[in-house]
Amino acid sequence: MSGWFGDSGAEGGFRLLGTRCSACAAVFFPREDAYCRNPHCAGDGELAEVPLSPRGRVWSYTDGRYRPPAPYVSDPEVPWEPYTLVAVELEAEGMVVLGQAAPGVGVADLAIGMEVEVVGGVLDETAETTWTTWRFRPVTDGADGDGWDGTDAEARP
Repeated sequence: MSGWFGDSGAEGGFRLLGTRCSACAAVFFPREDAYCRNPHCAGDGELAEVPLSPRGRVWSYTDGRYRPPAPYVSDPEVPWEPYTLVAVELEAEGMVVLGQAAPGVGVADLAIGMEVEVVGGVLDETAETTWTTWRFRPVTDGADGDGWDGTDAEARP
């Protein structure tokens, strides 16, 4: 997913990348490079790449417990591992972005309104190629009292 995210190092960290229209200030993700998608825009604006908020709040979440049908690509010989999907309302933009939760984060670890951050992750890899993506994980700094302790609820006693 070239151009959808990047890591600007320790300063900015891992960020989703969107575009902002200079005419109406609308922000888009995934990025838009051809025209402003805002139907109320007067037009003639330039689209510039902008890093999106690194944090947001859980808007919704669910888990995927079955192997999706084609065209989803997966090795039928490898046991299926459930995953968690999280819809996150980004802090500054107010838009909702969907992504998988980071490994070890299950639905029992999440709550509506919980603060999460975007991090890089591996979607799939072969001997020749690693496909990367974004994931969401609960914020662990404890500033809002609902931080994550780094353990999956299913593994807790």
